[in-house]
Order: sequence, then structure tokens, then C-alpha cells
Amino acid sequence: MNLAQFKGIFPPVPTIVTKKGELDKTRMANLLEHLIKNDADGLLILGSGGEFCHMTPKLRLEVAEFAVKHVNKRIPVMIGISSPSTEETIQYGQHAAQIGADAVLVVNPYYALLNSDAIYHHYQTVAVNISVPVLLYNFPALTGQDIGIDVITRLAKDVPNIVGLKDTIDNISHTREVINRVHAFRPDFIIFSGFDEYMLDTLILGGHGGIPATFNFAPQITKGIYNAFVNKDYETAFKLQRQLAKLMPIYAIESPFFGVIKQAIKLVGVDISTEVLAPVQPLQKNKKDLLIKTLQSANISFEK
Repeated sequence: MNLAQFKGIFPPVPTIVTKKGELDKTRMANLLEHLIKNDADGLLILGSGGEFCHMTPKLRLEVAEFAVKHVNKRIPVMIGISSPSTEETIQYGQHAAQIGADAVLVVNPYYALLNSDAIYHHYQTVAVNISVPVLLYNFPALTGQDIGIDVITRLAKDVPNIVGLKDTIDNISHTREVINRVHAFRPDFIIFSGFDEYMLDTLILGGHGGIPATFNFAPQITKGIYNAFVNKDYETAFKLQRQLAKLMPIYAIESPFFGVIKQAIKLVGVDISTEVLAPVQPLQKNKKDLLIKTLQSANISFEK
């Protein structure tokens, strides 16, 4: 298993849809090409920013198939396969393996609050029933509960097919504790930062990269931070981190942020649709204006 392919920047790719909520293949291809051209190390399809939570099963399968086929092994593709159902998660995972995905990402089951044994059993059962590497996805602000450092540690010890973690938690000490515990016995366990601004901290602590939505429209910042860190050009890394900090208010413009990211991508000149899937509503003009001000404050060039 080549874990080196899961290092660097794996942007969470928005799903580009038509007004009818169907996959816009032409413009989805435009976005995928934009990300590859700007040196993404890999792609996350059907993550939180990919709106998987508002899709029919049919659309989820179609998006996964289209992305894997279009990328055509040029860079690794990770597919989000999350569901509150263990059986459905396995079905999505087996589909991802069949179409040639390189890995899958699995958020803990949401809605029902589970005890730690149930969470462990979910991940263990999913991982042993699919053939591609599995990364855990910890996002307690949306799922309602933390996977738990003890559970993450148990899974890393017990399940070889679980190869990493995306830690989307507004507390860098959580990521630090995972790294300290898990890397003590499994130093190649991949740790991705979920929040853009914690990626540099994660790298300093021994993590491997990030899954930042800002890469979709400002790849020079997050990939620049990663490259500067790897090359030990810390002054550049710090400068770009300060620029990234000015960009972070974009996530507070609208909840969820799906339409904000799409609007930003369009503003920087990528030909995409900014349609979102219901129940999310299109971005209103006052919020577009806020986005423009935020991009300006972070010195991001864009087209009006």
C-alpha cells in the first residue's frame, strides 16, 4: 500500500450541478481540470463541500463515477462514502473500489448518538468489507459527536486498512493528541487537517497535509504553504498563513458554505455553475458582496 500518495493537498471538490439538480458534466470537468492544473496532490469527491448529504444515492454514484473516470489516475481520488447506515456505507465503498477510486473517507454515523463500541464496530465493519484504503473523518460540529481519540487509536491498532484521519475539529490540541498517540506505534498513519488554517500546525506536529476548500479558488495559498513547509521555507509559509487568515471569514458568510465556495471559484475565472442542491438556497447579493470584500482583504485576484 503506497501511503505516500496521500500526502499534500486534497481539496474537497464542490459538485457542479444544473438548476434541476443534475450533474453538470461539462462544468464539473472544468473544475477538475482547474484543480489538477493547479497542482492538487489529490482530490476529495463527495466530501462535506461536495454536498453528498443532500444527494440521492443515484446522484452520489454518478458523481463518483464521473470524477474517477475524468481524472483517469492522473492524481489520486478519494471518495466520501458516509452514511448513518453501516450497510449503505459499505455499498458506497464497494462501488468506489469497483470504479477505481484510490481511497475512501468515512464520517462517523450521524443523527443517532452512538457509544464508542458502536462507532468502533461501524468503522471496523466498513474497512474489512472494502478493498481500498479507508480514512476516518472526524467532524463533531456536524455529526454531533467526536469519534474519540481512544476509538481512533483502537482502529489504527486493529485495522490495517484504516490508513488515516481527516480531523475537522476547531481545536489543534485534539489533532496533536491523535498524532502523539497513533504515531507512537504507526508513524505512517496519515493525518489531514480539515480546517484550512490548522494545516500548517498539523504539518508542524507531524501530520501530512490538508483538505482545504480554499484551494478550489486560491490554490497558491494552501499549496504554497505546503510546498514552503516541505522546502523549509518557513518565512514564505508564515506569510501565506497570514494571507490565509484573512480569507477564513468566508466560512461564516453563509451556512452551509457550499454556495460561497462555488461563487468564489466562478469569481476567479473558472467556468462553473453556482447552483446548489436543496434545501440550500442560492447566495444572495449581500452575501456575494461580503465574499468579494473578503477576497479583496486577502489579496485574491478575481473577475467581477
